[in-house]
Amino acid sequence: MFDTLGNRLNDVFTRLTRRGALKEGDVDEALREVRVALLEADVALPVVRDFLDKVKKQAVGETVIRSVTPGQMVVKIVQDELTALLGGEGQELSLNATPPAVILMVGLQGSGKTTTAAKIARRLTGRSNSRVLMGSLDTERPAAQEQLAILGRQAEVPTLPIVAGQPAKDIAQRALASGRLEGYDVVILDTAGRLAVDEDMMAEAAAIHEIAKPVETLLVADAMTGQDAVNTARAFSERVQVTGIVLTRVDGDARGGAALSMRSVAGVPIKLMGTGEQLDEIEDFHPERVASRILGMGDIVSLVEKAAEQVEQEDAERLAAKVAKGSFDLDDMADQLSKLSKMGGLEGMMGMLPGARNIKQQLAGANLDDKVIGRQVAIIRSMTRAEKRNIKLLNGSRKRRIAAGSGTEVQDVNRVVKQYREMSKMMKKVGKLGKKGLARSGLPGMPPGGLPPGMGPFGR
Repeated sequence: MFDTLGNRLNDVFTRLTRRGALKEGDVDEALREVRVALLEADVALPVVRDFLDKVKKQAVGETVIRSVTPGQMVVKIVQDELTALLGGEGQELSLNATPPAVILMVGLQGSGKTTTAAKIARRLTGRSNSRVLMGSLDTERPAAQEQLAILGRQAEVPTLPIVAGQPAKDIAQRALASGRLEGYDVVILDTAGRLAVDEDMMAEAAAIHEIAKPVETLLVADAMTGQDAVNTARAFSERVQVTGIVLTRVDGDARGGAALSMRSVAGVPIKLMGTGEQLDEIEDFHPERVASRILGMGDIVSLVEKAAEQVEQEDAERLAAKVAKGSFDLDDMADQLSKLSKMGGLEGMMGMLPGARNIKQQLAGANLDDKVIGRQVAIIRSMTRAEKRNIKLLNGSRKRRIAAGSGTEVQDVNRVVKQYREMSKMMKKVGKLGKKGLARSGLPGMPPGGLPPGMGPFGR
């Protein structure tokens, strides 16, 4: 997300910070380019005007122009205003209510409401051990209720039994009654959407809101629809008491205009963002971190949090013991590669590292993409247990069998074996250096300083 905007702003501010002294004309020229970049990113025009007015008032003052590092001060001002535009401080879901707390999901058809409901339910059960019940009120879309039931089974979250022909209001009342009687902490109600905003949808959402009295009314909006998402946010905020926004498909939106506009237009915070199709691919929305990513300053905090989520303490201790003994094998290597992939892959990690935007082209030239990781894991999974523990067994015929089983070439198998040898040597060296060895030495093919905290053999 924000790749196009981030690249444009990076070019503007790189030129600005290379200059020594700044004149007011230099700042004006840079802000004109920022304006074009924001508009090309599909940010709403009134939002762009207000944002640039606030930046300019601070950026052309004597304090900035005469400072030792005026270019960097302008960047800091832009970062602060971007953070404010995105909402200032991040806000989590507020579920402080007499159980069951009700979350009402609203939005257009196709925005990802149903999947987002399941993601939130899984998140609540996993993070806070809440008992969650999901209920579909969508009687308009064929098989909508069945879809939520399937997602509920995948997320291991119970769903309200389906009663054919029951209207949405009655389903809502039945869900609330079940939530109270069966001792649920949270009830998530998934409402019907339409292909466009219409009066029937709004009237039904308002009626259900009156019945359910939700503590959170979340507007689910597809980030890739740009200005349409902004218009949807405006319409819902006028008719239903929306308390927060969930942006979906942010991983496929290179522009980011919806995220930069919706907070301002709707007057409510963006609380969550969906970063992929899997049920665990949803994150809290942190304005300051997102602003840092846009400006190429990285997001180390989120990177560390992602790493911690992928590593169990027992697994980390087990791997640490194996490294200490010098018995790091190909199964361990595959496990580390899989964890890297679950963190968003190389591209996802690089987006969170400061200054990484400047070396993305170098990475592209080295073919370090996420498909390579997938192929490496497939190659290792195609080996027998004995082969993974002793690579000396890998003769020509075995390598041909592994290549055929993983859909790769023998050369690819050879590259994985070579990478494993290098990594194994490094792990032996780390075992001798002690617990801080990995951080000092790093891993072949990985960012300087080794894997992020939680990904290395010594865990968190």
